[in-house]
Amino acid sequence: MNRVISADWVLPVDGAPIERGAVAIEDGRIAAVGRADELGEGVRYEDSAIVPGFVNAHSHLEYAVYAGFGDAVTDFAEWIRLHTERKWRIGWDEYVDIARLGTAQLLASGVTTVGDCSYSGAAAVAAAELGLRGIVYLEVFGSDPAEAMGHFRSMRERVAPFESARVRVGVSPHAPYSVSAAVYRACAELGLPVATHISESESEVRYLHDGGGAWSAIPWLVEPVGTTGTRLLAREGLLGPNVLAAHCVVVDDEEIRILAEHDVAVAHCPRSNAYVGCGIARLRELRNVGLREGLGTDGVSSTPSHDFFDELRAAVMFARARERRPDGMTAAGVLELGTLGSARALGLDAEIGSLVPGKRADIAVVSLAGSSYLPWEDPAAAVVFGGAPDRVVATFVDGEVRYEKGGFEWHELTAAAQRARRAMLAAPAGAALPRAAAAAAVPRAR
Repeated sequence: MNRVISADWVLPVDGAPIERGAVAIEDGRIAAVGRADELGEGVRYEDSAIVPGFVNAHSHLEYAVYAGFGDAVTDFAEWIRLHTERKWRIGWDEYVDIARLGTAQLLASGVTTVGDCSYSGAAAVAAAELGLRGIVYLEVFGSDPAEAMGHFRSMRERVAPFESARVRVGVSPHAPYSVSAAVYRACAELGLPVATHISESESEVRYLHDGGGAWSAIPWLVEPVGTTGTRLLAREGLLGPNVLAAHCVVVDDEEIRILAEHDVAVAHCPRSNAYVGCGIARLRELRNVGLREGLGTDGVSSTPSHDFFDELRAAVMFARARERRPDGMTAAGVLELGTLGSARALGLDAEIGSLVPGKRADIAVVSLAGSSYLPWEDPAAAVVFGGAPDRVVATFVDGEVRYEKGGFEWHELTAAAQRARRAMLAAPAGAALPRAAAAAAVPRAR
């Protein structure tokens, strides 16, 4: 469908803001960006800004109803143990129900593309059904490459009917503490996009070094390797431009240089890192060496919501607090981080992430009506600090409206996902799984 949409401002991200701007859409792509008096007003959004659709570089859509599980436990390892135990209590239908809710929440927050690490592959089903663009990284665990690849193949066969140019499959060797170097190598040999978790917490780094700390009580981890995850993967030749590393909170100067030398992308998840007490990533240092960096919400297991505006604001606040200066991160800078930056991190910046003729028409329209940011002074600041999911008027993917305010049957989505949450909470926390279930389950940590 061909159309023109216009608003008070258009924020292309890689160009200057356009007052009374418009975007022309033809055959799912952006045909032109300019002033409304040149392109026509078409559908006019008053008191609003048109921005590139947000790109959530790291999430777990199957966790959309995990909020509050293990809040304020004393160690990250114990938090992971609790989530693993509860994850094993539900099955495929429940994973899909939860992922559908998570996908709807992203679209309602102006997110048009996701990089999702998926335990079961249900995220691919939900994204295909609801129209979200994404790379769904199918997660693998363990020490045995044959077993891990067998599990990957079974998941890929299940989601194959949902793969398309819009929903692609990648692989996620979970983390260096839960995946051996041999399994990482088997994943690399698939030739797919790779996402992994690296140095999220001090306790996991300690475990990797010497097997000490709270992590030693988790039975499904791989053996300690005597070094950090970054150094291990670099030594084994397993870092490269197709690797997306989530978190990277506990990395030293040398590790940052290693990541940059191998052109690894990083997904910054400030709310998640803070919520589980892992710290604040060294965003300035990571960016100063030229790393491709994007922004992610992580899962609602470790963050309160899929609210991407809250993630943008957290990135600004934490960067400013860490740097102790108000220009430690600007509104325009974080808007770039959550759109074009995340697109670069996912290797999709040729197609999405900014409003440029020829790119896919992935667009969010954010209303500031009734907010304290009108009349306009700085449109980027208004969107970042005044935006919220309930201010998203419409979300377009490939030029089609995938979300319009009030358009989802939220009651049905929420009810189905809440049934899955009830199943996870049915047994008391800490209760052992039945022996057969424990033996059959694939470890799930993040």
